[in-house]
Amino acid sequence: MTLDYLFRHSSLLKSASIVLSFRLILLLFVTVLLVSPGAYAGVIENYQFDSPRQQEQFFRLNEELRCPQCQNQSIADSNAPIAKDLRREVHRMIVEEKADDDTIIQFMLDRYGDFVLYKPRMDARTIALWFGPLILLLLGMFILFRILKRHRPGIEDETLDEQDKAELEKILGGKDK
Repeated sequence: MTLDYLFRHSSLLKSASIVLSFRLILLLFVTVLLVSPGAYAGVIENYQFDSPRQQEQFFRLNEELRCPQCQNQSIADSNAPIAKDLRREVHRMIVEEKADDDTIIQFMLDRYGDFVLYKPRMDARTIALWFGPLILLLLGMFILFRILKRHRPGIEDETLDEQDKAELEKILGGKDK
Protein backbone atom coordinates (compact mmCIF):
# COMPACT_ATOMS: atom_id res chain seq x y z
CA MET A 1 0.00 0.00 0.00
CA THR A 2 1.21 3.36 -0.86
CA LEU A 3 0.75 6.50 1.16
CA ASP A 4 -1.47 7.88 -1.57
CA TYR A 5 -3.77 4.84 -1.30
CA LEU A 6 -3.98 5.33 2.46
CA PHE A 7 -4.66 9.00 2.02
CA ARG A 8 -7.51 8.41 -0.42
CA HIS A 9 -9.21 5.61 1.45
CA SER A 10 -8.59 6.39 5.06
CA SER A 11 -11.15 8.58 6.71
CA LEU A 12 -8.75 9.19 9.55
CA LEU A 13 -6.20 10.74 7.25
CA LYS A 14 -8.88 12.77 5.51
CA SER A 15 -10.09 14.24 8.78
CA ALA A 16 -6.51 14.92 9.85
CA SER A 17 -5.98 16.70 6.54
CA ILE A 18 -9.11 18.78 7.06
CA VAL A 19 -8.03 19.75 10.57
CA LEU A 20 -4.57 20.66 9.29
CA SER A 21 -6.09 22.77 6.50
CA PHE A 22 -8.42 24.48 8.96
CA ARG A 23 -5.52 25.30 11.28
CA LEU A 24 -3.50 26.62 8.36
CA ILE A 25 -6.36 28.86 7.25
CA LEU A 26 -6.89 30.05 10.83
CA LEU A 27 -3.19 30.84 11.19
CA LEU A 28 -3.23 32.72 7.88
CA PHE A 29 -6.34 34.68 8.95
CA VAL A 30 -4.81 35.71 12.28
CA THR A 31 -1.58 36.72 10.54
CA VAL A 32 -3.47 38.91 8.08
CA LEU A 33 -5.38 40.55 10.93
CA LEU A 34 -2.20 41.31 12.83
CA VAL A 35 -0.40 42.71 9.82
CA SER A 36 -3.31 44.72 8.39
CA PRO A 37 -3.32 48.49 8.86
CA GLY A 38 -6.65 48.30 10.66
CA ALA A 39 -4.93 46.57 13.57
CA TYR A 40 -2.92 49.72 14.17
CA ALA A 41 -5.85 52.11 13.99
CA GLY A 42 -6.01 54.80 16.59
CA VAL A 43 -8.09 54.75 19.69
CA ILE A 44 -11.75 55.18 19.04
CA GLU A 45 -12.95 58.31 20.76
CA ASN A 46 -16.10 57.96 22.71
CA TYR A 47 -18.19 61.08 23.18
CA GLN A 48 -21.35 61.32 25.22
CA PHE A 49 -24.21 63.52 24.09
CA ASP A 50 -27.37 64.71 25.75
CA SER A 51 -29.48 64.16 22.65
CA PRO A 52 -29.28 62.62 19.20
CA ARG A 53 -29.50 66.17 17.77
CA GLN A 54 -26.22 67.07 19.46
CA GLN A 55 -24.61 63.91 18.14
CA GLU A 56 -25.77 64.70 14.61
CA GLN A 57 -24.50 68.27 14.98
CA PHE A 58 -21.13 66.98 16.19
CA PHE A 59 -20.66 64.61 13.25
CA ARG A 60 -21.85 67.22 10.73
CA LEU A 61 -19.48 69.87 12.04
CA ASN A 62 -16.58 67.41 12.13
CA GLU A 63 -17.16 66.73 8.44
CA GLU A 64 -17.43 70.44 7.57
CA LEU A 65 -14.29 71.55 9.39
CA ARG A 66 -10.91 70.97 7.80
CA CYS A 67 -7.90 69.82 9.77
CA PRO A 68 -5.42 72.73 9.90
CA GLN A 69 -2.47 70.36 9.78
CA CYS A 70 -3.53 67.77 7.19
CA GLN A 71 -3.88 67.97 3.47
CA ASN A 72 -7.55 68.06 2.59
CA GLN A 73 -8.89 66.00 5.46
CA SER A 74 -11.73 66.87 7.75
CA ILE A 75 -11.18 66.78 11.47
CA ALA A 76 -13.33 63.66 11.51
CA ASP A 77 -10.97 61.86 9.12
CA SER A 78 -7.68 63.08 10.54
CA ASN A 79 -5.65 61.45 13.29
CA ALA A 80 -3.47 64.52 13.79
CA PRO A 81 -3.27 65.74 17.38
CA ILE A 82 -4.77 69.10 16.44
CA ALA A 83 -7.75 67.36 14.82
CA LYS A 84 -8.32 65.40 18.02
CA ASP A 85 -8.17 68.66 19.98
CA LEU A 86 -10.64 70.29 17.61
CA ARG A 87 -13.03 67.35 17.93
CA ARG A 88 -12.86 67.63 21.71
CA GLU A 89 -13.45 71.39 21.48
CA VAL A 90 -16.43 70.93 19.18
CA HIS A 91 -17.83 68.33 21.55
CA ARG A 92 -17.28 70.60 24.56
CA MET A 93 -18.96 73.54 22.86
CA ILE A 94 -21.93 71.44 21.82
CA VAL A 95 -22.50 69.71 25.16
CA GLU A 96 -21.39 72.33 27.70
CA GLU A 97 -22.12 75.61 25.98
CA LYS A 98 -25.04 74.33 23.88
CA ALA A 99 -23.52 76.32 21.04
CA ASP A 100 -25.11 76.40 17.61
CA ASP A 101 -23.29 75.74 14.32
CA ASP A 102 -22.59 79.41 13.60
CA THR A 103 -21.00 79.99 17.01
CA ILE A 104 -18.74 76.96 16.67
CA ILE A 105 -17.75 77.81 13.10
CA GLN A 106 -17.04 81.42 14.05
CA PHE A 107 -14.87 80.19 16.93
CA MET A 108 -12.88 78.01 14.52
CA LEU A 109 -12.63 80.85 11.98
CA ASP A 110 -11.29 83.20 14.65
CA ARG A 111 -8.60 80.72 15.60
CA TYR A 112 -7.60 79.16 12.27
CA GLY A 113 -8.92 81.43 9.55
CA ASP A 114 -10.82 80.50 6.41
CA PHE A 115 -8.65 77.45 5.82
CA VAL A 116 -10.62 75.55 8.43
CA LEU A 117 -13.76 75.61 6.26
CA TYR A 118 -14.22 73.18 3.41
CA LYS A 119 -16.89 75.42 1.95
CA PRO A 120 -15.57 78.97 2.27
CA ARG A 121 -17.99 81.79 2.76
CA MET A 122 -18.76 84.02 -0.17
CA ASP A 123 -17.31 87.48 0.29
CA ALA A 124 -15.05 89.87 -1.62
CA ARG A 125 -11.94 87.81 -0.88
CA THR A 126 -13.44 84.52 -2.04
CA ILE A 127 -15.40 85.74 -5.06
CA ALA A 128 -12.67 84.50 -7.43
CA LEU A 129 -12.72 81.14 -5.68
CA TRP A 130 -16.46 80.77 -6.19
CA PHE A 131 -16.79 82.13 -9.70
CA GLY A 132 -13.24 81.73 -11.06
CA PRO A 133 -13.77 78.25 -12.48
CA LEU A 134 -16.98 79.32 -14.23
CA ILE A 135 -15.29 82.42 -15.68
CA LEU A 136 -12.33 80.33 -16.88
CA LEU A 137 -14.71 77.80 -18.45
CA LEU A 138 -16.63 80.52 -20.30
CA LEU A 139 -13.39 82.18 -21.40
CA GLY A 140 -12.05 78.85 -22.67
CA MET A 141 -15.25 78.16 -24.59
CA PHE A 142 -15.12 81.65 -26.15
CA ILE A 143 -11.47 81.19 -27.23
CA LEU A 144 -12.23 77.72 -28.61
CA PHE A 145 -15.21 79.09 -30.54
CA ARG A 146 -13.06 81.86 -32.04
CA ILE A 147 -10.30 79.43 -33.03
CA LEU A 148 -12.76 77.00 -34.61
CA LYS A 149 -14.51 79.81 -36.46
CA ARG A 150 -11.21 81.13 -37.80
CA HIS A 151 -10.04 77.75 -39.08
CA ARG A 152 -13.38 76.65 -40.47
CA PRO A 153 -13.26 76.23 -44.23
CA GLY A 154 -15.43 78.87 -45.77
CA ILE A 155 -17.64 78.53 -48.75
CA GLU A 156 -16.73 81.27 -51.12
CA ASP A 157 -18.77 82.31 -54.10
CA GLU A 158 -16.79 81.90 -57.19
CA THR A 159 -17.62 83.94 -60.16
CA LEU A 160 -17.82 81.99 -63.33
CA ASP A 161 -16.25 83.22 -66.49
CA GLU A 162 -18.19 83.16 -69.76
CA GLN A 163 -16.79 79.82 -70.82
CA ASP A 164 -17.83 78.15 -67.55
CA LYS A 165 -21.29 79.73 -67.77
CA ALA A 166 -21.72 78.42 -71.30
CA GLU A 167 -20.63 74.93 -70.27
CA LEU A 168 -23.00 75.01 -67.31
CA GLU A 169 -25.84 76.05 -69.61
CA LYS A 170 -24.99 73.16 -71.88
CA ILE A 171 -25.03 70.67 -69.02
CA LEU A 172 -28.27 71.92 -67.57
CA GLY A 173 -29.82 72.07 -71.00
CA GLY A 174 -31.26 75.47 -70.42
CA LYS A 175 -33.75 74.17 -67.82
CA ASP A 176 -33.20 77.13 -65.54
CA LYS A 177 -34.68 79.53 -68.05
